Amino acid sequence: MRESLMAQGKRWWRHRWMHEHAAERAVPPAMAEQLQARVNASEARHSGEIVLCVEAALPNSYLWRAGRETPLPEVIRGRALSWFGKLRVWDTEHNNGVLIYLMLAERRVEIVADRGISRHVPGAHWQAVVQHLGEHLQTGDFDSGLTQALQEVSALLVQHFPLSPGQANPNELSNRVVWA
Repeated sequence: MRESLMAQGKRWWRHRWMHEHAAERAVPPAMAEQLQARVNASEARHSGEIVLCVEAALPNSYLWRAGRETPLPEVIRGRALSWFGKLRVWDTEHNNGVLIYLMLAERRVEIVADRGISRHVPGAHWQAVVQHLGEHLQTGDFDSGLTQALQEVSALLVQHFPLSPGQANPNELSNRVVWA
């Protein structure tokens, strides 16, 4: 089902109006440092890699498809998959990287898990994590939402990819929040 021209126009306006620095306003540098420390602590307990990506708005090429050719949720999922590739989250030794992606203009969340962890965790579980984070985002509580999402993802990675006593997890990917 195609969107009305009015709905498409509103979406274009919302995405073009969203300034590129909106991601840094939503997750300011001090919060990003705390989240990075939480990712560091998490990765000390398992062999997985967690990446947080906060994007203000979709590029025009994605907006053009949204509502015309492809439903918006599929477009946002595609954008998350694109970041999953660009950030090389798929390129870990155990194929157990997880991307937590926030699309601010649409207040949407996606989690993309690599094939190693996806073998162990059903899609419904990832959707529950997305729902919990989404509830926090709707109220503007990014810190609590991202912290809870990190805890839930970390618990899954610890359960399925724990480190042995004395084993270290070489940091394969940056733990810094990516502002896009």
